[in-house]
Amino acid sequence: MLAMAIPARTARPGTYFVTSLVANRRRIFQVTRNAELFIETLDHYRENYFLHGYVVMPDHVHLLLTPAQITLERTMQLIKGGFSHRFKASQPVWQKGFTDHRIRDSEGYTTRLQYLAQNPVRARLCATAEEYPYSSVNSTIRLDEYLSG
Repeated sequence: MLAMAIPARTARPGTYFVTSLVANRRRIFQVTRNAELFIETLDHYRENYFLHGYVVMPDHVHLLLTPAQITLERTMQLIKGGFSHRFKASQPVWQKGFTDHRIRDSEGYTTRLQYLAQNPVRARLCATAEEYPYSSVNSTIRLDEYLSG
């Protein structure tokens, strides 16, 4: 009898809320140029995913995205690897892996977008979401609409 390979849960098509931490929780994104470089990297690989929202915190990033024709793992390899290459670090930039939550409906999507907006406020980096320059609330790059289903 042939054993069927079960695809990884992140190999399924869908929209995901992803968190990735900087190695040793270094606060590299406190530096304006580094935060901007990450956002430029997000934009550079856009042919591979739909970007719905993001926030670049001092020591981690949150993304709301839908991979297009590639797995979530490959999407994150492009983003994290692309940033690391541009950053030209002599040591690892990211902690291994990432956490993800699959978005199941419009309510979950809206909840995660609100989380992205309020994360810098909760961290006391700004008084209002609109004041924080490194999030999709003040996006300098095009964002994609959520297509449920």
